Amino acid sequence: MLLRAYAVGVFPMADSRDADEVFWVEPKMRAILPLDGFQVSRSLAKTIKSDRFRVTIDAAFGQVVKACAEASPDRPDTWINPAIERAYGELHRRHHAHSIECWQDGKLVGGLYGVRLGRAFFGESMFSRVSNASKVALAHLVARMKSGGFALLDCQFMTDHLASLGAIEVSKDDYASLLDAALSSTGLAGAGSVDSCSGADLSALERLFPDDVDEDGALSGYVISQALGQTS
Repeated sequence: MLLRAYAVGVFPMADSRDADEVFWVEPKMRAILPLDGFQVSRSLAKTIKSDRFRVTIDAAFGQVVKACAEASPDRPDTWINPAIERAYGELHRRHHAHSIECWQDGKLVGGLYGVRLGRAFFGESMFSRVSNASKVALAHLVARMKSGGFALLDCQFMTDHLASLGAIEVSKDDYASLLDAALSSTGLAGAGSVDSCSGADLSALERLFPDDVDEDGALSGYVISQALGQTS
């Protein structure tokens, strides 16, 4: 059901962390992040290249979702209730949901998670416990998407944080066209057969730069900078 919902541009939310029910959302205006429009400031580029954070993929999916569901000073409640948490855990076990983790001194300090379907990635939530951690996680995601043949990064709702990184808003109709294009080449458009992992690949960079992957599967900031086009 979740995969079919994403295939037609709909996603679930709950009113609060403790809510029992889940409802479906289809925004009139949709935030997306054009992969070639991702904005890397000088300070962010420096942070990425410095390897201040060790960044992994799918190393702690459950921990990332729980961290995204936690209350914070600027977000006293979240829309991730236990039912949503369980559902995305199942999507992860089926290799449809993925997480990017940022580690510092062995501790999880930032990350994001979302759903991959065809050549689209639907960002669900991100968190940061230290400065720039969520931005670095997003940079790693964009780099992987650019190298892995993706066409659409859905951010759902616009925020100042996303706008500063290059996100834009499109109408529901324009989003539907972008989504159709991202799914059509894999036979997923129109909520067809979605129980498949075919499509783009988030792990293409590991094959392109095998010598730059550490023993835990983390890629160097140099590789990410190259993939983002930050060659200086």
